[in-house]
Amino acid sequence: MQRVIRSLTVVLFFSPAPAGAQWPARLGEILAAEAAASGAEIGIALLDLGTGDSLWLQAHWRVHAASTMKIPVLLELAHRADAGDLNWTSRLAVRNRFRSVLDGSPYALRPSDDSDSTLYLREGDSVAVQELARLMIVRSSNLATNLLIDLLDPVQINERARALGADSIEVRRGVEDQKAFDAGIINSTTARDLAVLLRVLADGTSATRASTEIMLEILSAQEFRAGIPAGVPTGTRVANKTGTITGIHHDAAVVLPMGRPPYVLVILTRGFADAAAADRFIARISHEVWEALVRQ
Repeated sequence: MQRVIRSLTVVLFFSPAPAGAQWPARLGEILAAEAAASGAEIGIALLDLGTGDSLWLQAHWRVHAASTMKIPVLLELAHRADAGDLNWTSRLAVRNRFRSVLDGSPYALRPSDDSDSTLYLREGDSVAVQELARLMIVRSSNLATNLLIDLLDPVQINERARALGADSIEVRRGVEDQKAFDAGIINSTTARDLAVLLRVLADGTSATRASTEIMLEILSAQEFRAGIPAGVPTGTRVANKTGTITGIHHDAAVVLPMGRPPYVLVILTRGFADAAAADRFIARISHEVWEALVRQ
């Protein structure tokens, strides 16, 4: 039986702890109270890979995915590599010219709006898809992302996400396709969908062992660490992907404590005044989860 906890407009669902689980009874209440006090819209999904226990706080709330949509792109790339359609060492020509999904009109990305500028200096060169994947995740390169989305096709990316259990995540376009954005064509997700994708990535059921190790290594090299990684002890391995646009700040992670099975934590937010406030909230939620699951 599910317990339902209401705090203002926040509705929290979590499954009862199975035999042997050690989650404190108050974890759900703590997270619901933090979310309600934040003044922002919040979605949280927590999956314990050791016990199978789960906690969902507005986990079906749909919101702009920002750069967290790069997680399903990475998973589709791994699938293609495992299927033999390409190799992680396959090379792709770097270009900065794309076509809008709205009407096919051309557009280019602006280096000043990208968190990575190094790839723009390599236009005309060929780069291994594994390096593009690394830039897409570690530095959140929009140019690398668009090159991979063009290669893989949004339809195929979404179909793979569905096959892995993410029933509603949408990767519909590349980054900075302004015409599509103005027409309401956005990449969207829920905390639940991102958690499902990270779970199958972490438990090795989404790809071969070799591809799983590549993906976890790339995610673990993430340069944006002010959210979920900041809430756990220094030195803890965290494989995460952030997403930030105006008013929206997300973090989705596999946390791998020493001596304990991993857990997946996804925190989606909309409405914080600035990125620093969102990061502090995400780190605080991450800390509460760590204290409850690991340090208790």
